[in-house]
Amino acid sequence: MAGHEEKTVTSDAKAGNMIFEPILEDGVFRFDCSYPSLSFITTKDRDTPIISHPVPSYIPTFECVLGKQIVKLELPTGTSFYGTGEVSGPLERTGKRVFTWNTDSYGYGPETMPLYQSHPWVLAILPNGEALGVLADTTQRCEIDLRKESIIQFIASASYPVITFGPFASPTAVLKSLSHAIGTVFMPPKWALGYQQCRWSYNSDKRVREIAETFRKKGIPCDVIWMDIDYMDGFRCFTFDQERFPDPQSLVKDLNDMGFKATWMLDPGIKCEEGYFVYDSGSESDVWVQRADGRPFIGEVWPGPCVFPDFTQSKVRSWWASLVKDFIPNGVDGIWNDMNEPAVFKVATKTMPESNIHRGDDELGGCQEHSYYHNVFGMLMARSTFEGMKLANENKRPFVLTRAGFIGSQKYAATWTGDNVSNWEHLHMSISMVLQLGLSGQPFSGPDIGGFVENATPKLFGRWMGVGAMFPFCRGHSKKGSFDHEPWSFGDECEEVCRRALKRRYRLIPHLYTLFYDAHIMGTPVMTPTFFADPTNPSLRTIENSFLLGPLLVYASTIPDQGTEESQHELPKGIWLRFDFDDSHPDLPTLYLQGGSIIPLGPPHQHVGEANFSDDLTLVVALDEKGQAKGVLFEDDGDGYEFTKGGYLLTHYVAERRYSVIIVRVSKTEGSWKRPKRRLQVLLLLGEGAMIKAWGMDGGFVIIWMPSELDVSELVSTSEKHYKTRLEGSKHIPDVEDISGSKGVELSRIAIELKCGDWIVKIVPWIGGRIISMGHLPSGTQWLHSRIEIDGYEEYSGTEYPSAGCYEEYNIIERDFEHAGENESLILEGDIGGGLVLQRKISIRKDDPKILHIDSSIIAQKVGAGSGGFSRLVCLRVHPTFIVLHPMETFVSFTSIDGSKHEIQPESGDRFYEGNLLPNGEWMLVDKCLGIALVNQFNVNEVCKCFIHWGTGTVNLELWSEDRPVSRHSPLIISHQYEVRGTS
Repeated sequence: MAGHEEKTVTSDAKAGNMIFEPILEDGVFRFDCSYPSLSFITTKDRDTPIISHPVPSYIPTFECVLGKQIVKLELPTGTSFYGTGEVSGPLERTGKRVFTWNTDSYGYGPETMPLYQSHPWVLAILPNGEALGVLADTTQRCEIDLRKESIIQFIASASYPVITFGPFASPTAVLKSLSHAIGTVFMPPKWALGYQQCRWSYNSDKRVREIAETFRKKGIPCDVIWMDIDYMDGFRCFTFDQERFPDPQSLVKDLNDMGFKATWMLDPGIKCEEGYFVYDSGSESDVWVQRADGRPFIGEVWPGPCVFPDFTQSKVRSWWASLVKDFIPNGVDGIWNDMNEPAVFKVATKTMPESNIHRGDDELGGCQEHSYYHNVFGMLMARSTFEGMKLANENKRPFVLTRAGFIGSQKYAATWTGDNVSNWEHLHMSISMVLQLGLSGQPFSGPDIGGFVENATPKLFGRWMGVGAMFPFCRGHSKKGSFDHEPWSFGDECEEVCRRALKRRYRLIPHLYTLFYDAHIMGTPVMTPTFFADPTNPSLRTIENSFLLGPLLVYASTIPDQGTEESQHELPKGIWLRFDFDDSHPDLPTLYLQGGSIIPLGPPHQHVGEANFSDDLTLVVALDEKGQAKGVLFEDDGDGYEFTKGGYLLTHYVAERRYSVIIVRVSKTEGSWKRPKRRLQVLLLLGEGAMIKAWGMDGGFVIIWMPSELDVSELVSTSEKHYKTRLEGSKHIPDVEDISGSKGVELSRIAIELKCGDWIVKIVPWIGGRIISMGHLPSGTQWLHSRIEIDGYEEYSGTEYPSAGCYEEYNIIERDFEHAGENESLILEGDIGGGLVLQRKISIRKDDPKILHIDSSIIAQKVGAGSGGFSRLVCLRVHPTFIVLHPMETFVSFTSIDGSKHEIQPESGDRFYEGNLLPNGEWMLVDKCLGIALVNQFNVNEVCKCFIHWGTGTVNLELWSEDRPVSRHSPLIISHQYEVRGTS
């Protein structure tokens, strides 16, 4: 290997240092083997050495165990980890573990994994501020383990190469280098940067027109209306419901006339139905994914039984692209690929069998089982859709949104963060999730603003719109059964905040569009963490409520009772000058411009198409310590590909202070476009929102005479007073929490957290007192599948589901939260009627830190004498819903009272165990992939039945008491505990 290692590691080696080749460019190294790559633009780039003689700064080691390749890279103490793609939870990934396996994760939580996309990639920020990127180039299920300080570990099926990028001087340099390998983001049409409105679903063309007309009537900017799956005829892709959407071309003409574009959904599941032209065409061309026996795989999705295109074959991608090409003339401006993990209903794995067969192209890996291609299925579908849109009109840029993706999918599609939840936790997480995707090569993303699942409150929606209007992808979306979630749906105060937020975005579109051009040309992120302004400052590395859009710093508040002006703003070193558009509000983010920067602004518009090349242009200028600033503006047609042939104008502006004069001018231009005759306004920032305005002609000199220091001080002081007055005079969005059955208990809106020993547990008292999070700290595993209003750990009082106890509001009876590391416990109870309460004690003890104890009982408190002191018939039923991360490698194991041993697999269906078949006081949920088991121990004298129910990606392990009346002296009790153990 080019003489870089004296010891050659052969293919049958079990452990050692990985051998390396320098590839692609200086500072990039490939370690070990050579297999087809679906992340690199071409496998050849990854596998062809370059003439270079450096030695990598850090060399990983490997170990092969039971068919798995374990790669470990040790970095300096104090290194911080980021990346890992689409993940929920905190921004910094140090101490976390991630699995790459694209999964339909409806209503996911902060510790849910995996999600919809796979990025086997880690961005490491070294203690000195330098950065290193590490890519495990495998499409298969991969574990990224960052739990040990300063160590990156990948575990995946052998064998795969690892690519390192750097160390380079900055994280931006690493991401630019990564883009040379995996490609840059597609250049979006400019309209795709506008606000986009969606719902599952706008059920008719009449409703779509009403939504569009209301945006224009209310003066709220918007560019795109989305059509979810219900526009189709019986969920058949490439069709339209003839009653609700009889004339899509007419609908889209009306939308276009109002300045709107239309985006339509396409899923991969094709209904098995002879006479349906897509099914007939695909069957004739033999395009479907096959079962192991060679027959087409059929899985249940929205239309019912479905087949799935095998996008790993070029002929299938061409077949799909031709369908897309013919679909576009119906009035399709953009396409939304959903359910493409691929999601399959009514199976525990949530997807097709790993044994299915893909007859892939040789350059992708050839004929392989689904386990090899699962993580790239969505990316290849997006690629096919993108190529079909280009075929339809080569003079328009495609816009594709995909739910599932793989590292490199940014070449074809934008993405969103899936089926999030309408709560403050998800608002906070949305910032980190968008940043994480950007740090993993996908700069074009955003959440469903306001949350997809459940109902937003006015304050939550307004706050979310404030920060969401600054994200690269900006779309509001909500599900069936929820309240309307349009900007005007939450009252006048919220509507006004949304209007201001979106007007801000539209003023900033020239800046955003320039950032996207840079991302497309150079691979730089659009939105970056605050620490990018100073990677050497460790205190900036965990900031999650602010981010950068180039030199523009956006500071938001994600705390319900704290407006932006009340939150702490830790600014990076240097000069940062606050400014706004006379639109400040406690629920809108605060904006700062970095000293030495210039950003362009456009005039306010209702949609992107209103903007003209000759419109007045505004530059916002913040000088640095030397009295200088610079910035760039990219302009072109906003669509098409003339910009690749020189058809654009790229202007470099500079500002320089010479004594008491500031001169703003053009320093350099690129492109063949001639500058229009237009006015140029310069806003020179002075601090605290104060600014000096000056006008001139673009391309000429704009001269600003600086006031005296005393005058500047007065301007700054006056501006600060006006800013505070505006905030104090703002109409606050009412803080309305609409939760049915609420009785107003003080603690009922606060998730209670117990953290001690090996466990961190979250409980919500106000709906069933349910446990919504059960995190095991040493393994980094979240065991519960939960949202606040459903699933998680529940208990109730009857054999039927649900029964009393499941949704009642619980009161906190006793709380014992000691110092960190000490005992923590919580006792709560809910009134379940008839004089009964369901009481639960949850505890983690210092002397037994590995165990999570739960003691539950149904107690008769006020049973009348007329009933003989006995209640109605009740049964204490413990109903936890656990996550199944790896369904093919997960089972329930126990030994019965009679000594028989059992291993219950997901395909076993529902099972009851009682009598001598009852587990003998212990059963466990085993994950062979993780090498751990969740062990549930209980008292067999208190448990009458055990019940196993396998769901889609979940399992219930239920404990049932006997079914009988209770009295004051004979409660029903189940005391049990959970522990995580390693497995052999």
